[in-house]
Amino acid sequence: MNPADDAGLSHSALPDHSVPDHTGRIATMARTGDVDVVILGAGINGAGLFRDLCAQGVSCLIVDKGDFGSGTSAAPSRLIHGGLKYLETGEFGLVAQSTLERNLLLRNAPHYVSPLPTVIPIFSWAKGMWAAVRTLLGSTSAPRSRGAILIKIGLAIYDFYGSRHRVMPRHRLVGRRRALRDMPALTKSIVATGTYYDAKISHPERLVLELITDGLAANMLAAAANYTALVSSSDGVLTFQSKDRGQSKDRGQSEDRGRSEDGGVFSVRPKLVVNAAGPWIDDVNALLGAPSKMIGGTKGSHILLKHDELVRSLAGRMLYFEADDGRICLVYDYLGLALVGSTDIQADNPDTVRCEPQEIDYLLESVRALIPGMTFGRDQIVYAYSGIRPLPASDASVPGLISRDHSAPIVEPENSRPFPIISLVGGKWTTFRGFAEEVADTILDRLGRGRKATTRSMPIGGGKGFPTEPAARSAWLADAKSASGIDERRLDQLLSRYGTKALPIARHQSPWNNEDRLPGASDYGTSEIDYIVRNEFVEHLADIVMRRTTLAIGGSLTISDLKQIAAIAGRARNWDPQRISEELDAAVTQLSDKNLVRL
Repeated sequence: MNPADDAGLSHSALPDHSVPDHTGRIATMARTGDVDVVILGAGINGAGLFRDLCAQGVSCLIVDKGDFGSGTSAAPSRLIHGGLKYLETGEFGLVAQSTLERNLLLRNAPHYVSPLPTVIPIFSWAKGMWAAVRTLLGSTSAPRSRGAILIKIGLAIYDFYGSRHRVMPRHRLVGRRRALRDMPALTKSIVATGTYYDAKISHPERLVLELITDGLAANMLAAAANYTALVSSSDGVLTFQSKDRGQSKDRGQSEDRGRSEDGGVFSVRPKLVVNAAGPWIDDVNALLGAPSKMIGGTKGSHILLKHDELVRSLAGRMLYFEADDGRICLVYDYLGLALVGSTDIQADNPDTVRCEPQEIDYLLESVRALIPGMTFGRDQIVYAYSGIRPLPASDASVPGLISRDHSAPIVEPENSRPFPIISLVGGKWTTFRGFAEEVADTILDRLGRGRKATTRSMPIGGGKGFPTEPAARSAWLADAKSASGIDERRLDQLLSRYGTKALPIARHQSPWNNEDRLPGASDYGTSEIDYIVRNEFVEHLADIVMRRTTLAIGGSLTISDLKQIAAIAGRARNWDPQRISEELDAAVTQLSDKNLVRL
């Protein structure tokens, strides 16, 4: 089916994306017992640190009790932003770092991160000046309204901080008449709009996975395990239990990756432990014997609407606006749907978080007030999600004023615990690389080692060799066609979805016909799904539809698709009929109850 051999991969436009052989890595690590660093939690912060440490040659194990990137990292606004609103709280260092990291991500992950023109509707000229001054002086309860003068000053400062490695235009501010000509659907009560540029990420969960697989490819002394829980910490030894998994028929890359022979239980003795458990940090520290109260998170919920009229009106722009209560909301085109978010409510239980009916009402009413000529209702919702932002514990009376900056407090060793614990507190999607670099440097210093490589210009996953110009894209597609035997239209689709990792997917030797597609989501192929199951740490059906693909959040998933995907996964993972039925039931329940998906 894929007739080209390795000779077809010689062109420089086609980077090597061979999947690391994970077989036995954890078993080998467990046999020796020693590892430099254990990272608990494989969200964006943990994954970013894992890649950095792997690039330095540090032996490292990353473990998550669920799937990689399935917690807070799967529930963002899907923005890569510089933190415009942090200017008013005086966090200028965070803005400087965020704008730099945004610009670097546009270069290092161009397959998933792209510019996003952002429009701020403005309802007064001078309002909010004194409130901003009070906030800068330390007030935690100042009103949030912002007028044109204040916004103009903020955007000018934002442009200044975003000048390092600049890749996008500067801001502009226009009056009411021009603004309504550009976007007629806006409420007529505006006096002006400001437009600036940030960025969005199309596949955040896949980026987490790519950071982990990049780390594994860079360092044979590294290992990763999802669905693996820490069960005990005693005398410097961490013991883990891998949850029940289906075994694969095929040996090699697709077999159960490195589980011990003792029922999935294995132990290691780390020199240092990193707690990257996000909103679960305090729970994990308690299990490690170092009780803490570091996290005081807030809840953010989002809905995706099937609303073609709104998407056309947005024309690729994001609306970034204040709701009536002063909270910041947003709406933009995500995969052809209108993504609306987010709420900002104090909450501390990530295990029960979901988008509540009152939050849906709040989001819909906020958009109705901004765009009064359109109709918005619950029947337009195709997906909803919610997560806890793992922010530092704070006494701020307004959740939006809690710092989004990060820190890495260290709990030093004790007699019964010979390793130090570094907890990754706070932070946000945009700054994960810089945060990882800071913590990695601390770890290297404690291990008595030096930095071997920088991640500042290191491409991520399918961003390696990604063709950003039309001519380069055409050349890549032509070379990939020669290497895979797949037509260029299909390759173009895969390139947009996976970056240059599209090539091994196109070349995948599958028992499923490369021409066959899912019954409802006709742009996804059965061979493509088979590749994902066999090579991307898939343990459950929900992993495929919620994190390895955009099938669920994109609103295209049908029950027929789910059954076909379950059949593909069952064949690759050797699931019996009962297991397939259980996986289907679990996926349907989760999607309907938590994500409001109607299958």
